[in-house]
This record gives sequence, structure tokens and C-alpha cells, in this order.
Amino acid sequence: MSAAKKKPVAKKPAAKKAPAAKKAPAAKKAPAAGFGPGLFEFFAELGLNNDREWFEANKSRYEEQVREPALAFIRAMAGPLGKISKHFLALDQKVGGSLMRIHRDVRFARDKAPYKTNLGIQFRHVVGKDVHAPGFYVHADSDEIFLGAGTWHPDTDALAAIRKAIAEQSKAWVAARDNRSFTAHWSLSGESLSRPPKGFAADHPQLEDLKRKDHIAVCKLSTAEFIGPDSVELIAARFAASKPYMAFLCKAMTLGF
Repeated sequence: MSAAKKKPVAKKPAAKKAPAAKKAPAAKKAPAAGFGPGLFEFFAELGLNNDREWFEANKSRYEEQVREPALAFIRAMAGPLGKISKHFLALDQKVGGSLMRIHRDVRFARDKAPYKTNLGIQFRHVVGKDVHAPGFYVHADSDEIFLGAGTWHPDTDALAAIRKAIAEQSKAWVAARDNRSFTAHWSLSGESLSRPPKGFAADHPQLEDLKRKDHIAVCKLSTAEFIGPDSVELIAARFAASKPYMAFLCKAMTLGF
């Protein structure tokens, strides 16, 4: 009796591979210790979509194009800043350091947009606790880039001390204010009184500086100067040029420099 023939087993068709998931285009990498063009693109788009839903969907872009490059920049600035003065802090903490928070304080604001649309970095004096402390500042958004040096909205006692120093040490003040290296890149800015401050004559030779409510200087930068690792050296040089001005202000407020 012959063995029964086995029926051929039908082969199952091979399963089709699922199409690979499409990856979102990679964000442009910022150079080490420098910023890339993605920073400006991020803030421009944030300005058009200033809400929590958009920000959460683009948080990785904020980390890659803004926060991480900013922290690397702060670390790179620590050495050069220490050569200018050891009294200013370069803290690369994500919260509470030199990088200013992106969230706006909207408690008393008419504009309730939750996020700032600019990068802000403040290398404040070691005795300072907020934005009013004397320090060096970096600002960048999709419209402008500038550096700051000095003290913004100083309190009553600090402002009085600066005015007293300007009035009593006019020669030293003018030498600091008009220093060639300083004036080559910096210009004085901020708010001023419309009339002479109390206790100062209307014909005082330094009246315009005595009327100042802010003692800040501003240095404009181009996009080309700001992008890339060379920005650390350039910005450090600009801050160094403001040294006579910053030293005068700190001395006037009896702060170390």
C-alpha cells in the first residue's frame, strides 16, 4: 500500500512592511557657545503664535535653538567676564541664573501673551538680586540685537549716589563717559527727568547726566556679529570697552569692581 501523498502547503503572502514614519526636518544646529539663525526664526514665529499650545508643540525648538545655546554662551563668557571684573556672575542654571526666564509676568499687564519674544541674558553684579542690579546684558529678537551695560531703573538710594558722584567727581565722570574705546561702540540711553533733579542747579555742567533716571549704555550688534562662536570674543571685547563707565557706576554705589 503506497503512502498517501502530502498536499502542498500554500505559502502565506509576506506581510507588507509599514511605511517608515516621516521625520520632521531637523532644526538647524547652533554652533558651540554661539547662536544660530534658528533663534531668530523661533522668536519670529512665537511672536505670531504667542500661546501655550504653540509653545508646547515647539518646546524642543526652544531648547535646541535658544536655551541650550544660551547656557553654552554663558559658560563661555565666564572667563572673559572674570578678566573685566570678578564681581559679575555668569551662571548657567536653567532657572535663576544669567538666562532670563521666557515667561512674562502678566499679573498687571493688559497684554496677556504668556511668553517673551526675545532672548535676555544678564550678567548681574554679585550683590544684585534682580534686573535693577548693575550688570552686563545681551538682548536678541527677530528685529534687533543689542548689548547693555549699567543699571536700569536703580532704586532711590542708588540713583542719588550716582548723581552725587557725577556732581562731585565731574572730571572722573567725563573721563569715563567720553572714553574713546567706550564711545566707539556704546551710547548712553534710558529715561530722563524733564527738569533738574532736586538739589541740583539748572546750569550745572553735567545737568543732562544728572537728569538721568537710568544709567545704561547700549551697543548695537548686527546679525552677522551675533551668530556663530566668534560672538563670544566680540561681545567680551564690547563689554571690556565699557569698563571705565561700569567702574564709575559701581564705585558711586560703593560696590566692588
